[in-house]
Amino acid sequence: MSIEIKAPTFPESVADGTVATWHKKPGEAVSRDELIVDIETDKVVLEVVAPVDGVLAKVIKGEGETVLSEELIAIIEEGAAAAAPAAKAEAAPTAAAAPAAAGEEPLLSPAARKLAEEAGLNPASIAGTGKGGRVTKEDVVAAAAAKPAAAAAAPVQAAAPVAPIQATGDRTEKRVPMTRLRAKVAERLVEAQSSMAMLTTFNEVNMKPVMELRSRYKDLFEKTHNGVRLGFMSFFVKAATEALKRYPAVNASIDGNDIVYHGYQDIGVAVSSDRGLVVPVLRNAEFMSLAEVEGTISDFGKKAKAGKLTIEDMTGGTFTISNGGVFGSLLSTPIVNPPQTAILGMHKIQERPMAVNGQVEILPMMYLALSYDHRLIDGKEAVSFLVAIKDLLEDPARMLLDI
Repeated sequence: MSIEIKAPTFPESVADGTVATWHKKPGEAVSRDELIVDIETDKVVLEVVAPVDGVLAKVIKGEGETVLSEELIAIIEEGAAAAAPAAKAEAAPTAAAAPAAAGEEPLLSPAARKLAEEAGLNPASIAGTGKGGRVTKEDVVAAAAAKPAAAAAAPVQAAAPVAPIQATGDRTEKRVPMTRLRAKVAERLVEAQSSMAMLTTFNEVNMKPVMELRSRYKDLFEKTHNGVRLGFMSFFVKAATEALKRYPAVNASIDGNDIVYHGYQDIGVAVSSDRGLVVPVLRNAEFMSLAEVEGTISDFGKKAKAGKLTIEDMTGGTFTISNGGVFGSLLSTPIVNPPQTAILGMHKIQERPMAVNGQVEILPMMYLALSYDHRLIDGKEAVSFLVAIKDLLEDPARMLLDI
């Protein structure tokens, strides 16, 4: 019996997708719920699994081809796998633990393939321990760790003198297609800069009060909230939600000739992943506690690394916070994520001499940057919004007292 395999149903915000990787070849046996193909969209990688046991009879959409929502991509012959010799099934576990044979293309997930390329490893030389011999990220990490040891042992074994390497003058280049996520990010950034009257205003905040509060209660906080760690991002999210209540234009968006004022604060938090920068959204952040914010952001980070963020996780958002400080950035001008009208940029905490009541003190300071769409937000409103965040962070009790 022939079973049609179709692309997943894409939401309205996603027009189409691209076939990223086929994990099975025509004629190979597949098991129910086994991953057979990855489809990359502008936001996430969607995994398509086999609905039944059988054999992949025909691939209709090859790697790199564009697919629409619910479009036919392959055909599976149900039950055909039952005719395969039992000996082949028994040999599979042994083969899975060995490197791919010469000329055979190993099975790699997109994340594992990218990691192998960065480490300069030949995928065919990596032993796959995943299902069906698939090479996992852990296999690549183990192979990369073993590579220096092998290289160090080589000089001991070499008895003959090594001939000097002759420079050939060749300069290698590598051309790879841009991922859909990277292409979409590039498109939106250019769109934002060409369609907005974008400005950036700066201020600086004394992080000492927040750092002292965090240092005093972080152990009790983690114990009370079942291992959730207290970071700085939750303070910025709470300060942003309070400031957005006072300045609703910063939380608004432009739709054609209309201004849409949102009666809720859905805060997007920029997270770095192997596939690029993604922005999952904290829904109704104004009602979330510090522990809920930290726990949700931690879950987003884990899902981003595993490539498990869903389209629902990243859809929407009324305001965005980007933290370039984790990478050492001291100052930057973030780009607004349309149709939002503002984005807050956090940066590295740097100790600097500051004048306090006529005395010079060394304080942990952070530059804050607010990029905004001047078509909707006036300079006075943008500066006042950023000052409100500064005041709330320098005196965290204000967030509790709502003053």
